[in-house]
Amino acid sequence: MVIGVCRVVLSIDEAFSLKEKRHIVKSIVERLRSRFNASVAEVDLNDKWKNAVIGISCVSNEAGHADSMMANIVNFIENDGRAVMVDYSTETIYVD
Repeated sequence: MVIGVCRVVLSIDEAFSLKEKRHIVKSIVERLRSRFNASVAEVDLNDKWKNAVIGISCVSNEAGHADSMMANIVNFIENDGRAVMVDYSTETIYVD
């Protein structure tokens, strides 16, 4: 079993309140869940209205599939346009 994990730091310049930020982040999270069938959640900077951190994970039986899925998710977020990706990191965890 292979677990792909990704941490994405976003800057949301269009948000001028927590309500606006939550609307944008919730929309991105829901689109990622439905499009990629991955586990997605806002995991940090919940009270900052210009930044967000999203955690993403997927389970696969092949490392190549998990890596490809994480790369596609990162590309999707980069091309979304509502938030700027400041940083991201991915990790592949092998479980026997």
